[in-house]
Amino acid sequence: MAMIEELERSGNWLFRGRSYFPLVLYALMAVVIGMKWDPLFREFDTVIALCCIAISMLGLMIRALTIGYTPRGTSGRNTKAGQVAEVLNTKGMYSLVRHPLYLGNFFMWLGIMIYVGNVWFTVVCCLLYWLYYERIMFAEEGFLRVKFGQAYLDWSVDVPSFWPRNLKWKSPDVDFSVRNVLKREYNGFFAVFLSLALVSAGKTYMHITTDWESLLDPFWQKAIIGSFAVFFSLRSLKRYSRVLHVDGR
Repeated sequence: MAMIEELERSGNWLFRGRSYFPLVLYALMAVVIGMKWDPLFREFDTVIALCCIAISMLGLMIRALTIGYTPRGTSGRNTKAGQVAEVLNTKGMYSLVRHPLYLGNFFMWLGIMIYVGNVWFTVVCCLLYWLYYERIMFAEEGFLRVKFGQAYLDWSVDVPSFWPRNLKWKSPDVDFSVRNVLKREYNGFFAVFLSLALVSAGKTYMHITTDWESLLDPFWQKAIIGSFAVFFSLRSLKRYSRVLHVDGR
């Protein structure tokens, strides 16, 4: 099998199993904290917690800007079955980078990885993330290159794959949809706060106290309650009403 075919094949396989990648990161976090290889942030600090939340929320904001302008049937709306695209998406966040959703995911994970408190762990996880998603991006771009031909090549010449080189924003053809963002991003929002709280609880258990009632700082208790309330409300609206429904999205 030619190298290009092997890369596309492995990329499509990794794409279908991308929901399991976080489990690998969670397992690595558990090992680092369990082995006490986390010299930083062992005691709760509000400033550190807020900084890590801000980094993760930056990722969520990038995803929101992408999803809020993305109509159904365009590139960037892939499914579990594989690549799906009727129109090449080149505006909005796609005028800055070719894979804005993966850029958003990276920052969401970066805040959590930093909070673990081991610099080398953060570096290794960043490398793992790049190696994993590089194959997925390769497979996605192979599909788009075949489907859209010269239009894809012309777009990809000036737009980097992952890190923006400039901020030449091209306004999308559709209005920003807050409802579409709320419908699709409530899981990630809650997952960020839950993950950070679990990291904090694990570090407290390993380094400070084994008292279950004292594992979570009141800051994280309130954060979990608030983010779960948002999660539950939006999930209920999505499942039992059409409040968040948007035609064409």
